[in-house]
Amino acid sequence: MRSAAAGEQRSSFLEFYDDALPQVYGYLAMRCGPQALVEDLTAETFLAAVDAARRDDPPPIGLPWIIGVARHKLVDHWRRQARDERRLSVLADEKPEPPDPWDARLDAAQVRQILDGLTAHHRAALTLRYLDDLPVFEVAVLLGRTMHATEALLVRARAAFRRAYLDQEERDA
Repeated sequence: MRSAAAGEQRSSFLEFYDDALPQVYGYLAMRCGPQALVEDLTAETFLAAVDAARRDDPPPIGLPWIIGVARHKLVDHWRRQARDERRLSVLADEKPEPPDPWDARLDAAQVRQILDGLTAHHRAALTLRYLDDLPVFEVAVLLGRTMHATEALLVRARAAFRRAYLDQEERDA
């Protein structure tokens, strides 16, 4: 009896996996550059789903839930990357530049390329705020920062994005 229920659970999870895999992969592919990173984060997402499904009281596993797990895996990746960048910046003694607000209509491929060149903190903040369209409060919660610190981070991230965008335009001209 127990093995029949386990087989049914495996079958239903495999169906879920087949349906959700392209969605999760696509979500991550639009938010981070290298294909290897997308594949790693997709695998981590589904490993977390398998762990959750094996719990005595599993959460309601569905597409919105698994996309949320993917978002958290991506934020975790950016945190690790930002931590490494902070360690390196201490050695370089970098000073932040003053904020410079900027609005423009941008080409999606160019935005993706520029985002990939930004620091992890800047990329995480801009992606969560503008690609995922999350309010600043939710971005702050996901990044583990205060609201004020997140707003300041977004100002610096927009300035860094603008500098990178303008530098690329000058190179392309």
